[in-house]
Amino acid sequence: MGSVQIVTTILAAAITAVAVWLAVRAVMKMTAVIRLGQPAPERFADKGARTTKMLVETAGHTRMLKWSVVGAAHWFVMVGFIVLSLLVLEAYFEVVSTGGGLPIVGHWTVFGLVTEWIGILGLVGILVLMAIRLRNRPNRPENRSRFTGSTMWQGYFVEWVVLLVLIFGFVIRGFKVATDNFEYPVWATPLSHAVGSVLPDWAAGVSVAALIKIVISMTWLIVISLNVTMGVAWHRFLAFPNIFFKRDPQKAAGSGLGPLRPMTSEGKPLDFEEADPEKDQFGVAQVEQFTWKGLLDFSTCTECGRCQSQCPAWNTGKPLSPKLLVLSLRDHAYAKAPYLLAGGGKDLTGEEKATEAQLAHMDVLALAEADRPLIGTAEEGGVIDPDVLWSCTTCGACVEQCPVDIEHVDHIVDMRRYQVLIESSFPSEAGVMLRNLENKGNPWGAPQNTREDWTKGLDFEVPRVGEVEDFEYLFWVGCAGAFEDRAKKTTRAVATLLNEAGVSFAILGEGETCSGDPARRIGNEFVFQMLAQQNVETLNEAFDGREKSKRKIVATCPHCFNTLGNEYGQLGGEFEVVHHTQLLAHLVSAGKLTPVQPVDGGVTYHDPCYLGRHNRIFAAPREVLGDSMQGELTEMPRNSERSFCCGAGGARMWMEEKIGKRINVDRVEEAMSTGAKTIAVGCPFCSTMLNDGVNGKGAGEDVEVVDVASVLLRSVKPDAPAGEKETAPAAG
Repeated sequence: MGSVQIVTTILAAAITAVAVWLAVRAVMKMTAVIRLGQPAPERFADKGARTTKMLVETAGHTRMLKWSVVGAAHWFVMVGFIVLSLLVLEAYFEVVSTGGGLPIVGHWTVFGLVTEWIGILGLVGILVLMAIRLRNRPNRPENRSRFTGSTMWQGYFVEWVVLLVLIFGFVIRGFKVATDNFEYPVWATPLSHAVGSVLPDWAAGVSVAALIKIVISMTWLIVISLNVTMGVAWHRFLAFPNIFFKRDPQKAAGSGLGPLRPMTSEGKPLDFEEADPEKDQFGVAQVEQFTWKGLLDFSTCTECGRCQSQCPAWNTGKPLSPKLLVLSLRDHAYAKAPYLLAGGGKDLTGEEKATEAQLAHMDVLALAEADRPLIGTAEEGGVIDPDVLWSCTTCGACVEQCPVDIEHVDHIVDMRRYQVLIESSFPSEAGVMLRNLENKGNPWGAPQNTREDWTKGLDFEVPRVGEVEDFEYLFWVGCAGAFEDRAKKTTRAVATLLNEAGVSFAILGEGETCSGDPARRIGNEFVFQMLAQQNVETLNEAFDGREKSKRKIVATCPHCFNTLGNEYGQLGGEFEVVHHTQLLAHLVSAGKLTPVQPVDGGVTYHDPCYLGRHNRIFAAPREVLGDSMQGELTEMPRNSERSFCCGAGGARMWMEEKIGKRINVDRVEEAMSTGAKTIAVGCPFCSTMLNDGVNGKGAGEDVEVVDVASVLLRSVKPDAPAGEKETAPAAG
């Protein structure tokens, strides 16, 4: 060992010791903060499925590869980071000796070949990612960047570190080639040999280059250890557990979609018959009241902005960005952590847990952070502005696109729950809807005895449960389908098609009440459970004696479909629920319905969020339309899992849209750009919103919004009255 090697060895050991010490301290701090969250025992079930899903999503990059080029580039960088960590380890041998290398595997040609090409592809990948970040930088006025609000220096820093580590890996190999200390052949390591051909025969070059590589790597570790909220770096470690602990590892995608998490206190579902607001947690009022998985979510965010780029609120000028919401909660949690870890915090009655002696020695900045309300305006010092909280449509685009499985919608609804149930603080116009749900059993406040009015004028009898001995499907009409003029046409069309196909079905009629979806999404879990328990009791009685596979329900509203099929199980209601487009597609393929006449003018289809993203039903409506239109279906640019929301979900149907551009107008403009004369939908909320958008654009005479069922009915029975234009004004 020469003098150069002695110096490089000492320096490498010194910076590594500092970096490792700081990293251990940072990990302990992050672990302590995450453990402040509430219990979530269900996250430890299905360990085998969780492990499989984690490996598939990380190694297979299934979420990122939806974005083709950037996904592929990120995959090579990720693999490069993992595999080429071995070359960072090898650098510790190279600072000691010019010919140093990893024991055993370091001498295998296949090791040289694999690491060479991973390094080459990693270089290409990181350069692509750097170019994408530069092209989408927020200070460019011509585009609405997904990086707006991200901490840009951190992204640049991480990317440059990756680039420099990869470059110096080839420089080390190049010096080995130049000094004749390289054992891999040219065919296996072409770039290393090319670099070596232009480097001098400098014996100390290997050790110096190895030291520089170690210094770069350890500087990165030191910087991220001093910045525990640096998600763009920490996500490469935290993504693995965050994906492992995702809500439902059995789902193909979007594990935070479909059912909402039930309200819990101390990790147990809340029983409203026994719950006490002074003893049980009602929603989230303080950041430490999120589950530990929520705090892990906040820590894992990589600030990539994919959630933001797909969010309908953000894209129409609303203050909500799912990314910025998560970052605000993350920064608040870590700023408040010293106070919480020292014993501070408020109990459920608002009393301080810490003693005066403890408070006297607490960090003043942490104390100031602790005094901030979780929900509040800028003047109130709030962490999350009320306009941010209430802009969410719960469409799930954020959860669908997040590459590390952050569950934004659950966190938003948890905060809404506290605001509604404890603070009674929510948009005033939604109060009418909630009162109608409590008093009338539907959000429009229509009389219950008019629930069956849609059946009037049909040329066949619609059977009621209890009036017939047996039926295959219970037709869940829903509030919109029973009371809203436009949706009633869809209900009539579905009933007509089922009758035409010879399907045995029955309705509950006046025995049906609202599924509770609007109440639950706005945060009023009490009203949801009141309605849901009533419906579960009614449905269980209707299906008395039947096994689950024969407890079939068909629903025209995706919100009812999602609630009955995914959430009633939390209250003892186990049913097989299908959307009407699924049943109609089956009837057409089975030859029980035969489209004979295509609808003129072309059709484009709008994917309802609660049918598509939340429940992965993309094909069935398109199959029905394809058969009805004989292939003349034109897709909008944003379709299927990237479909753009109509703006009605999350109980937004009953709230005024006062900020920015109207979401439904944005979607209608996209639909009209296809040139199609018919916009097909599969949801009564979407029908109302898109009709309003079309009429607002003054295009009501040229473009119509119509349900998939009505399109099919026009094709099966061209003269059927239910096929008339659906341009009636909205009832709500």
